[in-house]
Amino acid sequence: MVRLLRFLVEPLVLPRWWQDALLLLPRLVCGYLLAFEFGAVKFGLPWSPPDHNLGLFEVAFWFPGDVAAYGGLFAVLPGFFAWMGAFSEAVGGLLLALGLGTRVSAFLIICTMLVAIFMQQIQQGMWNTLPAAGFLWAALPGLVLGSGRFGLDYILAKPRRHEHV
Repeated sequence: MVRLLRFLVEPLVLPRWWQDALLLLPRLVCGYLLAFEFGAVKFGLPWSPPDHNLGLFEVAFWFPGDVAAYGGLFAVLPGFFAWMGAFSEAVGGLLLALGLGTRVSAFLIICTMLVAIFMQQIQQGMWNTLPAAGFLWAALPGLVLGSGRFGLDYILAKPRRHEHV
């Protein structure tokens, strides 16, 4: 259990600082767009648009209906899946940008984007899948590597890195 928690928090650090910096850019852009543009209109956060009338952690009224239209298990629990999807975008995006809980937030974002691609967008053609696919690909390095040296996970894991030196 400790090894799993350590894996989830402790990022891999690439050999050169500029390599970590290069991977920071898509993580920041993806995280910002998900948290402040895409997620904030579906999920109540302090920066959600006031005209959406969303309470804190509240899902937009229309989103469970969209999720239910996917059918199957989504139709059985549309409120749960809508909340998880909106949370993954809004809060997961913020955590991804900060590099905090990077692997977990990247996993949630990837799952949400897979649903968006295959349950929502692909019916309208491949071109419509590009935004969700872009977020998926931008989150993938975070899933594998964690935050790298430019994230809060690195700062939080730093004391442990020096235990075995």
